[in-house]
Amino acid sequence: MSWFSKNYEKAALGGAAVVALGLAYLGWSKVSNVENDFATALKDSGNNNPAVADKDLVDKALASLGAPRVWDQGETANNRPVNLFTGIPLFVSRNAPNKGIDLVTGEPVHPPIPNQWWLQYRLDPGFADSPQRDADEDGFSNLEEFEAKTDPTDAKKFPELVAKLKYSKDESLVWILRPGFESEGGFTFTYEDSNRQVNRASAAAVVMPGTLFFTEGVMKNRFKLLGSEVRQVMNPRTNVEGPVTFVRIEDQRANKKGTIYEIQAQFKEELKNDHRHFDRTAVLRLDALGKESEEFKIEENTTFSLPNGSDKKDYLLKSVTPEAIEVEYTGADGTKKTVQIPKG
Repeated sequence: MSWFSKNYEKAALGGAAVVALGLAYLGWSKVSNVENDFATALKDSGNNNPAVADKDLVDKALASLGAPRVWDQGETANNRPVNLFTGIPLFVSRNAPNKGIDLVTGEPVHPPIPNQWWLQYRLDPGFADSPQRDADEDGFSNLEEFEAKTDPTDAKKFPELVAKLKYSKDESLVWILRPGFESEGGFTFTYEDSNRQVNRASAAAVVMPGTLFFTEGVMKNRFKLLGSEVRQVMNPRTNVEGPVTFVRIEDQRANKKGTIYEIQAQFKEELKNDHRHFDRTAVLRLDALGKESEEFKIEENTTFSLPNGSDKKDYLLKSVTPEAIEVEYTGADGTKKTVQIPKG
């Protein structure tokens, strides 16, 4: 029997030990080369860096991203500033869609507004309704601001507000004042109106010339009796002249102070419509500055402000009819102007 056969276990054990030592050496040698094969830090730049090729370019890119950007506006040969870079025309002719429009030298996109106006205020004329748009949301369209020569991008600068004043309806009061019997130069009076209000100065309290009436109730101290006069008047039914007494009364209401009415004494019931008078009030609305839903009332011959409630009362409601109002105001050029605004 051979030595190997007799010492098999010893030989196997020795071979295993040799293999183990070889593997241990191989592992130790690889660990020592990890830093070279798998570098975790940048040691150098460019091609000398085994971790990242062209590392210097990475540094430059990072520095560039962090640098502040300054836009240097270029100019063409004809000194026109370059604002956009585009390969197609931004605007075309309405009548020739295939024809591009140069906003500086071309025809107006929205006549009568010149193209330069859109450029000046940096507004987009590229919509079909650009003139009707309201860039600053003050209630005035771009076209209205152009015509008024105001800034369409500043909500604090707008055309004359009276242009947006609307007359919604008439809330006038109809009243009749009837002089009655005369007594020593004084008269009795009866008042009635469309609100079914009534007041009387009876024979027990005859109103004398130079005094105010009524002393209580509706229209208290509104009227002043100035006096009376007898005139010859033709009676249309009999075609005969006869004496008629006319009473002169002065209105004391603030917006009508000084108005004088000449009223026939003891006129008949069928003549009431001929002796009607009106306290006219207009219901108004300002379709601008976000006030479109707010109505306010102004009496005829009264000053008011726009928008309603502001300090300066620069407008005068000169007259009110069921069909229209007339407003007087001072224009931006300092001249007095009058405008009629129909109801609706």
